[in-house]
Amino acid sequence: MSRMRDGGWVLPASLAVALLLGLLPLHPLLQPLRPYWVALVLGYWVLETPERAGLGLAFGAGLAADLVYGELLGEQALRLVILVFILQRFRARLRFFPLWQQALAIGALLLNDRVVEAALHLAAGEPVLPWRYAWAPLVGMLLWPPLFLLLDALRLARRD
Repeated sequence: MSRMRDGGWVLPASLAVALLLGLLPLHPLLQPLRPYWVALVLGYWVLETPERAGLGLAFGAGLAADLVYGELLGEQALRLVILVFILQRFRARLRFFPLWQQALAIGALLLNDRVVEAALHLAAGEPVLPWRYAWAPLVGMLLWPPLFLLLDALRLARRD
């Protein structure tokens, strides 16, 4: 319980907000631009606090996202585990990149996630998303710097 009093609430609260942001209704023209909020938030936590965020959290957050969004059970869990595995592999380098280079790397990871999603949909016999949805990783890449700075401020504010 002391961990929650010391500011340990930021990680679960940020993941809950990310899940809720994915539920926000958007105009059909803006729907393809919706970033993968859970992946962005999880990416921050894996880069900054690897002792608290890893493959287990990615799997759990993915299962929660599958349940909340009503998708094929395990699809987002697999996608997030792949994303977190790659992030963990290159974490030592990515942490010291300038923020704009981190954003490029996150954009590449989000684009890879779209490829994994398309492969999963093909394997399951479900329709693949239209090409317009390839813009979402670009939006996620553009949102990375402000999201990183916001989460960093929240995480470091608990130390003061």
